Amino acid sequence: MASYRYRAATATGQLRTGVLEGNSRADALERLKRLGLMPIEAVETAGKSGRAATIRVNSAMRQGIANALGELAVLLNAGLSLDRALQVCVDNITRPPALKGVFAKLRDKVRHGSALSRAMMDSDGVFPPMASAMAEAGEASGKLDESLSRLAATLDRAEALRQTIVSSLVYPALLLVVATGVILVMLLFVIPQFEDLFSDTAGAKLPFMTQVVMGASHFVRTYGLVAALALVVGIIVLYRWLKRPHIRRVFHRRLLEVPALGTVIRNAETARFARTLGSLLDGGVALPTALGIAQRSLANTHMSESIDRVTRGLKQGGGLSGPLAATGLFPPMALSFLRTGEETAQLGLMLNRLADVLDRDVRNAIQRLISIMTPAITILMGAVVATVIASIMSAILGFNDLALGP
Repeated sequence: MASYRYRAATATGQLRTGVLEGNSRADALERLKRLGLMPIEAVETAGKSGRAATIRVNSAMRQGIANALGELAVLLNAGLSLDRALQVCVDNITRPPALKGVFAKLRDKVRHGSALSRAMMDSDGVFPPMASAMAEAGEASGKLDESLSRLAATLDRAEALRQTIVSSLVYPALLLVVATGVILVMLLFVIPQFEDLFSDTAGAKLPFMTQVVMGASHFVRTYGLVAALALVVGIIVLYRWLKRPHIRRVFHRRLLEVPALGTVIRNAETARFARTLGSLLDGGVALPTALGIAQRSLANTHMSESIDRVTRGLKQGGGLSGPLAATGLFPPMALSFLRTGEETAQLGLMLNRLADVLDRDVRNAIQRLISIMTPAITILMGAVVATVIASIMSAILGFNDLALGP
């Protein structure tokens, strides 16, 4: 997807500028319209800006942004001016170092008369799309501190869930690396020690499993580097192939159809969408605009594109739960929460509760998956090692019969 620097007008006539991604210029203009903006121009950028090229929005940066925004909300609630509150935040930021520069630029732009929401939008993607939207809603309502506090809590929850998932996967990943290393050591160094022992014996008289193990060892020693290089090249080619929009769309749709894994992905995406949409609605952002921003939080392309049909349903007065149900992609529980929210006029509250429930389900599902993966990897490693040892021992124990054969 290409990046487009745009200028657009809000419904109140205010000028907005920023950068967004799109498959084409027409797609970028359509995205602006879904955000409730009137496009003035959209120009494709020649490449990434200096800020985007030098600042990597990693886990530490995301957590630092959430903490800094939470501190900014507290300072504003205590009665400090926005300029002074930003200065205090800049002084208090120590890690990551790049974050200090980001907030220093926010402070400078605010001092030159720019609104905080616009300054966030012009930060070249460092802040998520919902940040500038919630800041703008807080500025319009005069409750910027509440909007920033809600934004910080949302970002903090999202990052906490992400870290929980990553931390849970560390042990299985290490176990898999150890298992692979043990198997390679046996194939590269242990098995070759027995080749001289069996060199005078006809290969056809060796047990079948011994022949298989010896052949695997010979293949790894002879073609191991070539196979590893081919694997790396294959992964790179596959990655580039999946970057194509139509291929990625098909791949994401197929992922949702995988048993167990598809359910986890569906629930995780729905939770992220509900959390973002609920926070935006609670922050005073209009539903059509909030829906367009929440759509960008979805990593699954197929589910993201389905939100376009939901937006059209809203324009036709169909509500939110009806068009979402028509997509067939969202869990029944999510539709139930949405209907309740619409009937009680507490859609934002119900969306946040839905996100809490789905986050818990995703966390439990991942923990169950890991609890199965860990012993499975251990058993697989033990089975491979036992097979290698058994094949060698069976050949040694039958060595006399092999030697006495005609």
